[in-house]
Amino acid sequence: MRSKLYHLKWLCGEREDWRWGCPPSKFPWTYSDKETCYLLEGKVKVYPDGSNEGVEIGAGDLVVFPKGMSCTWDVSVGVDKHYKFG
Repeated sequence: MRSKLYHLKWLCGEREDWRWGCPPSKFPWTYSDKETCYLLEGKVKVYPDGSNEGVEIGAGDLVVFPKGMSCTWDVSVGVDKHYKFG
């Protein structure tokens, strides 16, 4: 079985411009395109609009957010992630 890091390299081509980070914070977000991301560091609870229940993601997780999804990110531990749109 291939590692998550292998899949990350395949998805992102190890390009630094596909890397993003933020400190602990809380903010709304809407995905204008599908996003695939791999969290290198951090801990986030993502609350889809209209829901009081969030989904927790953290370091080592590979996540796909669908195009058009609106949510609130509640970052409890600073995030460092690789990502790709489309």
